[in-house]
Amino acid sequence: MRRGPAPDNRCVPGGVATLERVDRVQLVVRDRQAAARTFAAVLGGEPVGESESAYLGARRTVLALGESEVELCEPAGPGRALAHLERWGEGLMTAGFSVADLSALRARLAGLGVAAEADGAQCYLDAADTVGMPVVLTPRAAARRPVGLVSHLYEVTSTILSDWRAAAIRFTALFGLDPVRFSTIGSERFGYVGTLTLFDPPARLDRIEISQVVSPGSAMGRWVARRGDSLYMCYAETAAVPPIIERLEARRCRWTPRGPDPRAERDGLWVHPSALHGLLLGISRTTLAWEWSGRPHLVAPLP
Repeated sequence: MRRGPAPDNRCVPGGVATLERVDRVQLVVRDRQAAARTFAAVLGGEPVGESESAYLGARRTVLALGESEVELCEPAGPGRALAHLERWGEGLMTAGFSVADLSALRARLAGLGVAAEADGAQCYLDAADTVGMPVVLTPRAAARRPVGLVSHLYEVTSTILSDWRAAAIRFTALFGLDPVRFSTIGSERFGYVGTLTLFDPPARLDRIEISQVVSPGSAMGRWVARRGDSLYMCYAETAAVPPIIERLEARRCRWTPRGPDPRAERDGLWVHPSALHGLLLGISRTTLAWEWSGRPHLVAPLP
């Protein structure tokens, strides 16, 4: 993993970050109750509510997952959820961020000519405005009781063919992020270069990862060959990796260890989309992600 200086975005209006956390993701699923049972069995997620979205054309089961939430969106008729399901199948549809002042952010976006469509307490940004990554914005909620085997979501990944620097400038302008906080990244293993748009380091890891594909034959390369600039996956932290592996093994789910020995893995893993209704989920132990996020001195050693 390579790191370097943040892109030069001095010409872009920045300011105090308006995005606070990666607080949710939305998945399109055929049967939200069946999907809820899967997330409970694999990660200990718990249903905390039911709702409907006119914007998505979907009925939703909201799961608590750590301090974050996962919205399982089952199409209720024609609309965005059904269109996604029919074109791509089950899987990750929307990246979600919590916002302290949603009205102020909507005013900022309007000043940039970007419409944020309201849907109940939330509002949505179309993928055409966000480098191919549909976004849902949710007002800041009271602190949630952690649920299950992960602590919280901290990353969504925008995988792109276009230039990562231009994407970083775009997200900076939309959300008032501070480029000084960003951490440039690259991976020969996965074939990408890009940056982490960290919202509030070193207090938290939350960020959008922008990954520009440089190896067409990689998994990311095959993904963007089909979908173009788009939302690819998300990441979560956990206090303990082995219990998650035990559950995956018990269900005969596909997963990939971070290190060379699956039997000894304690740092992290990737859960294959076939295990979680189309969601590719990375999981790392607490603080490990600082290793590739510009602050390796914050990584706590394993006990």
